[in-house]
Amino acid sequence: MNSTATRLVIFGRQGAGKGTQCDRIVEKYGVVHLSTGDMFRAARDQGTELGNKVAPIMASGGLVSDELTIAIVEERLASEDIQRSGFVLDGFPRTPTQAEALLEMLGKDRLHAVINLDVPLEEVTARMKARAREDDTDDGIAKRLALYEQETVPTIEWFADRDLLVTVDGLGTEDEVTERLFEAIDGVLAATS
Repeated sequence: MNSTATRLVIFGRQGAGKGTQCDRIVEKYGVVHLSTGDMFRAARDQGTELGNKVAPIMASGGLVSDELTIAIVEERLASEDIQRSGFVLDGFPRTPTQAEALLEMLGKDRLHAVINLDVPLEEVTARMKARAREDDTDDGIAKRLALYEQETVPTIEWFADRDLLVTVDGLGTEDEVTERLFEAIDGVLAATS
């Protein structure tokens, strides 16, 4: 991988504004936004061996196994655009097993930062209710947020234990959050260059 390519992971509860902030990170740092959902769909649509394995799981709404998820991410990280430009990973790693695999994949090209876009539960719940999407029922929101606490929070703690985590306050206007995010990323990049 190009040694100057920026390598980031972003975490945040649903409703934290990750999508907007990832677009801005892509614009400023020239990285590729990698979401696992997009990777699964691309592999499925291209009919790759891994894509054919993931298609029935996606169709049934099931969770793709760590093993299959890791294989798809590894395949994507090896592609030329990622090697050249770097990435911001969104939705991966979701478990400590996936986090370990990611660090192994990258080897000497380690991650620059793992960002936790921190927005309190009450706020993301209110934001999701305000969006009024079909699946944003009280029950649906509560289930998704509970799954995040159960699955993703231990992964965030795993990165914190390895001094890779940078927590950014996700409250405020989109521009305020972007400013804090860029400040955090620039700080990490300066320290690792």
